[in-house]
Amino acid sequence: MLVNQIAETIRTRRKELEITQSHLSELSDISVNTIYKLERGQGNPSLEIIQKLMNVLGLELNIEVKKVNK
Repeated sequence: MLVNQIAETIRTRRKELEITQSHLSELSDISVNTIYKLERGQGNPSLEIIQKLMNVLGLELNIEVKKVNK
């Protein structure tokens, strides 16, 4: 599932940078509770929240949209 992949990427990158959830919260202006839930694959984060975190962590989010023929 995409949310779990994003969660794992954020958690891994945060730890690589040696940033605590609290510090990431301050840098991204996102609550610690939201970051905590996101890193565990819980909740339903908006693209805005994901993008803020990606920017702080030096990551890029690419989403591909495909047309499904029926």
